[in-house]
Amino acid sequence: MRVMSKGVTGAALTALVFLGAGTAVASADSGVAGPVVAGTESDLAHHGRVSLWDGRVGVRLASRNEGPADVAEATVRLAFSAPMEGGRDLPSGCLWSSARVISCRTGGLPAGGESGELSLELRTLGRPQELTVDVSTAWRAGGIDRNPVNDRHRVLVLATGDPYVF
Repeated sequence: MRVMSKGVTGAALTALVFLGAGTAVASADSGVAGPVVAGTESDLAHHGRVSLWDGRVGVRLASRNEGPADVAEATVRLAFSAPMEGGRDLPSGCLWSSARVISCRTGGLPAGGESGELSLELRTLGRPQELTVDVSTAWRAGGIDRNPVNDRHRVLVLATGDPYVF
């Protein structure tokens, strides 16, 4: 990580105390006033529902940026415990990473902004009685998320057709 601050040199630079990933705070005797920010912080959250019936999987998902900084670009990853039937068309901005993983762009998300709803209709190989879906975030444009709990979910879905909310 590179921290740039005008006028900070030599001993003053070594007096910086680093807290977590991406933020540096000056010590009292460093001669630097206020925080020195080395990265942007945002808080992505993914919420939606998933259902399974007769070998079909339905996913509805929206991503939200709780801020404080805008996110230029992010990707949501959906990993299924059962393989999906290949050759299915996906919405624009989504791609198959493997028979069990789909990655989709969220696009830019301003602080306090939400993506449109992502809607997927998939078919499993066979007819599992249950499956799990792991939802997670992978940033393309960097950024720091000090609250990753709300953008990582593991959902157990039974083949009842009922929506399981995350």
